[in-house]
Amino acid sequence: MAPANRPRITGLGRVLVAVYAVLALAATGRSLVQIVERFDAAPLAFTLSAISAAVYILATAALVFSHSRFWYAVAWIAIVFEMIGVLVVGSVSLFRHDLFPEETVWSWFGSGYVFVPLILPFVGVWWLYTHRPGHAAAAPAPARVERSVW
Repeated sequence: MAPANRPRITGLGRVLVAVYAVLALAATGRSLVQIVERFDAAPLAFTLSAISAAVYILATAALVFSHSRFWYAVAWIAIVFEMIGVLVVGSVSLFRHDLFPEETVWSWFGSGYVFVPLILPFVGVWWLYTHRPGHAAAAPAPARVERSVW
């Protein structure tokens, strides 16, 4: 069992949080510019872009605090919502170009972000599954100590 003062997010978890944070900033900036400058051109697409930004912000915070059961559940909800969103919006954008005349975060499965929005939720789900709160990795059995009669 890990000591209580040791941070839970290490290694790949830190990278995952960093990627979510960068994507949250990028999606927020892009959606704000799109909404302010040309909302009339694609209101549905730009609204979905703003929703994706909010989901990335929530997922980032939830992953950071995922040691708590509440935030762990929030992380699951946000990341599964993100996965469904990128799959649905990505699929619709392939067939209904009129709804997505300009690229958004999830359109074309996140092609404008090198498909990171498509890959990230799958990595997030895997990480959440393998890092459940209160779920300690199996520790190796202690070495058997032979006692001498001498």
